[in-house]
Amino acid sequence: MTTINDVKIIDLPKILDERGNLSFAEQSKHVPFEIKRTYWLYDVPGGECRGGHAYRENQEFIIALSGSFDVVIDDGREKRSFTLNRSYYGLYVPQGLWREMENFSTNSLALEFASIHFDDNDYIFDYEEFVKLKKDGRL
Repeated sequence: MTTINDVKIIDLPKILDERGNLSFAEQSKHVPFEIKRTYWLYDVPGGECRGGHAYRENQEFIIALSGSFDVVIDDGREKRSFTLNRSYYGLYVPQGLWREMENFSTNSLALEFASIHFDDNDYIFDYEEFVKLKKDGRL
Protein backbone atom coordinates (compact mmCIF):
# COMPACT_ATOMS: atom_id res chain seq x y z
CA MET A 1 0.00 0.00 0.00
CA THR A 2 1.30 3.42 -0.97
CA THR A 3 1.99 5.79 1.93
CA ILE A 4 3.15 9.34 2.35
CA ASN A 5 6.69 7.99 2.80
CA ASP A 6 6.73 7.04 -0.90
CA VAL A 7 6.50 10.70 -1.94
CA LYS A 8 9.90 12.17 -2.79
CA ILE A 9 11.51 15.46 -3.72
CA ILE A 10 13.90 14.68 -6.58
CA ASP A 11 16.72 17.05 -7.49
CA LEU A 12 17.06 17.79 -11.18
CA PRO A 13 20.29 18.69 -12.97
CA LYS A 14 21.12 22.39 -12.72
CA ILE A 15 23.51 23.88 -15.23
CA LEU A 16 24.59 27.36 -14.16
CA ASP A 17 25.49 29.85 -16.86
CA GLU A 18 25.87 33.63 -16.72
CA ARG A 19 23.50 33.80 -19.72
CA GLY A 20 20.81 31.96 -17.76
CA ASN A 21 20.48 28.63 -16.01
CA LEU A 22 19.14 25.38 -17.42
CA SER A 23 17.51 22.35 -15.81
CA PHE A 24 15.96 19.28 -17.38
CA ALA A 25 14.14 16.07 -16.52
CA GLU A 26 14.43 12.71 -18.27
CA GLN A 27 11.91 9.91 -17.99
CA SER A 28 13.03 6.79 -16.12
CA LYS A 29 16.08 8.73 -14.87
CA HIS A 30 14.89 11.80 -12.95
CA VAL A 31 11.18 11.10 -13.46
CA PRO A 32 10.79 7.53 -12.13
CA PHE A 33 8.33 6.35 -14.81
CA GLU A 34 7.64 6.52 -18.53
CA ILE A 35 5.93 9.84 -19.33
CA LYS A 36 2.61 9.37 -21.15
CA ARG A 37 1.12 12.84 -20.63
CA THR A 38 2.32 16.34 -19.80
CA TYR A 39 0.15 19.22 -18.65
CA TRP A 40 0.54 22.50 -16.79
CA LEU A 41 -1.46 24.70 -14.45
CA TYR A 42 -1.33 28.48 -14.79
CA ASP A 43 -3.40 31.59 -14.05
CA VAL A 44 -4.74 29.99 -10.85
CA PRO A 45 -6.72 32.75 -9.08
CA GLY A 46 -5.63 33.73 -5.57
CA GLY A 47 -7.06 31.46 -2.90
CA GLU A 48 -8.02 28.69 -5.32
CA CYS A 49 -7.02 25.03 -4.91
CA ARG A 50 -6.40 22.43 -7.59
CA GLY A 51 -6.35 18.67 -7.36
CA GLY A 52 -8.67 17.37 -4.66
CA HIS A 53 -8.48 13.78 -5.88
CA ALA A 54 -6.46 10.57 -5.93
CA TYR A 55 -5.45 8.33 -8.80
CA ARG A 56 -5.86 4.56 -8.91
CA GLU A 57 -2.92 4.03 -11.32
CA ASN A 58 -1.43 7.36 -12.38
CA GLN A 59 1.88 8.56 -10.95
CA GLU A 60 2.86 12.22 -11.17
CA PHE A 61 5.99 14.31 -11.16
CA ILE A 62 5.32 17.99 -10.40
CA ILE A 63 7.69 20.92 -10.99
CA ALA A 64 7.17 24.58 -10.12
CA LEU A 65 8.57 26.17 -13.28
CA SER A 66 7.71 29.62 -11.98
CA GLY A 67 6.47 30.95 -8.65
CA SER A 68 5.47 28.67 -5.83
CA PHE A 69 2.65 26.50 -4.51
CA ASP A 70 2.09 23.79 -1.91
CA VAL A 71 1.19 20.18 -2.67
CA VAL A 72 -0.65 18.55 0.24
CA ILE A 73 -0.43 14.76 0.16
CA ASP A 74 -2.74 12.53 2.22
CA ASP A 75 -2.47 8.73 2.49
CA GLY A 76 -5.67 8.32 4.50
CA ARG A 77 -3.83 8.37 7.84
CA GLU A 78 -1.30 11.17 7.55
CA LYS A 79 -0.97 14.46 5.65
CA ARG A 80 2.19 16.25 4.60
CA SER A 81 2.67 19.52 2.72
CA PHE A 82 5.47 20.03 0.20
CA THR A 83 6.33 23.55 -0.96
CA LEU A 84 7.52 23.70 -4.55
CA ASN A 85 9.30 26.95 -5.38
CA ARG A 86 12.34 26.08 -7.50
CA SER A 87 12.49 24.81 -11.08
CA TYR A 88 15.41 22.46 -10.37
CA TYR A 89 13.56 19.88 -8.30
CA GLY A 90 10.29 18.05 -8.60
CA LEU A 91 7.88 16.12 -6.44
CA TYR A 92 7.24 12.46 -7.22
CA VAL A 93 3.72 11.41 -6.19
CA PRO A 94 2.89 7.71 -6.65
CA GLN A 95 -0.61 6.41 -7.28
CA GLY A 96 -3.04 5.81 -4.43
CA LEU A 97 -2.54 9.13 -2.61
CA TRP A 98 -4.89 12.08 -2.21
CA ARG A 99 -3.43 15.34 -3.45
CA GLU A 100 -4.38 19.00 -3.28
CA MET A 101 -2.47 22.00 -4.58
CA GLU A 102 -2.86 25.35 -2.84
CA ASN A 103 -1.21 28.68 -2.03
CA PHE A 104 -0.37 29.49 -5.64
CA SER A 105 1.77 32.62 -5.96
CA THR A 106 1.06 35.19 -8.65
CA ASN A 107 2.18 33.98 -12.09
CA SER A 108 3.02 30.50 -10.81
CA LEU A 109 3.36 27.72 -13.37
CA ALA A 110 3.11 24.04 -12.43
CA LEU A 111 4.38 21.45 -14.90
CA GLU A 112 3.11 17.92 -14.37
CA PHE A 113 4.22 14.65 -15.95
CA ALA A 114 1.84 11.69 -15.77
CA SER A 115 2.49 7.97 -16.14
CA ILE A 116 -0.76 7.21 -18.01
CA HIS A 117 -2.83 8.81 -20.72
CA PHE A 118 -5.88 10.73 -19.48
CA ASP A 119 -8.53 8.36 -18.09
CA ASP A 120 -11.63 9.62 -16.25
CA ASN A 121 -11.98 6.25 -14.53
CA ASP A 122 -8.58 6.59 -12.86
CA TYR A 123 -9.75 9.52 -10.69
CA ILE A 124 -11.23 9.23 -7.20
CA PHE A 125 -12.96 12.51 -6.35
CA ASP A 126 -14.79 11.42 -3.19
CA TYR A 127 -12.52 11.58 -0.13
CA GLU A 128 -14.62 9.10 1.88
CA GLU A 129 -14.41 6.58 -0.97
CA PHE A 130 -10.63 7.13 -1.05
CA VAL A 131 -10.30 6.45 2.71
CA LYS A 132 -12.46 3.31 2.41
CA LEU A 133 -10.38 1.97 -0.50
CA LYS A 134 -7.19 2.59 1.52
CA LYS A 135 -8.59 0.85 4.62
CA ASP A 136 -9.74 -2.11 2.52
CA GLY A 137 -6.27 -2.39 0.96
CA ARG A 138 -7.64 -1.82 -2.55
CA LEU A 139 -5.59 1.32 -3.14
